Amino acid sequence: MTIQSIKNSIRNVPDFPKQGIQFKDITTALKDAEILKEILDTCAQHYRDKKIDYVVGIESRGFIFGTALAYLLNCGFIPVRKPGKLPAKVISQEYELEYGTDRIEMHADALTRGDNVLIVDDLLATGGTAKAAADLVQKTGAKVVEFAFVIELNDLHGRDKLTPIADVYSVVEY
Repeated sequence: MTIQSIKNSIRNVPDFPKQGIQFKDITTALKDAEILKEILDTCAQHYRDKKIDYVVGIESRGFIFGTALAYLLNCGFIPVRKPGKLPAKVISQEYELEYGTDRIEMHADALTRGDNVLIVDDLLATGGTAKAAADLVQKTGAKVVEFAFVIELNDLHGRDKLTPIADVYSVVEY
C-alpha cells in the first residue's frame, strides 16, 4: 500500500456541491478496509512519538478519522461541532465562509491549560474551519501541537492560515 494507492482511492466528483467545484469524495476510501487502515496507520506513525493528550475532531468527517486516531494514539477525543449540538456549556468561535460566516462549538470543560492537542479533519481547503477549531483550543489554554488532514487542496492555500499556529500534516495533496 502506498500514498498513491490512497490518492487513487479518493473519488473526484465534478460540479459538487456547485458548478466548477471538483469535490474529493473520501467515501470510496472509507469503504476499502485496506485503504482506511493505511490512512490511519500512516497518521498514527507520524504522531506516535509526539505527546498528544487529545485529538480534536471537526464535524463531521473529522470524527471518522479523529476517534480512530485517538484510539491508536491512546489519547482522548474531543468533538468540535456545529452550533446547538453539544448538551453542556460551550465555547464558540465564528469564522468566515466564502459568503457570510459560520460558527463551531466545543464543550467549555473539554480541555485545560497545558493539554497538547492534535486537530483532525478530512480535508484542508481554505483553512477557516481548522483555524476556528485552533482558536477554540487556544481559548482553553491548551496547545495545538499540529493539524492533520487526509486531503489537502494546495491551490486554496489553507496551510498558510494554519502554519503560524502549528505544523500541518496531510496524507495526500492535490
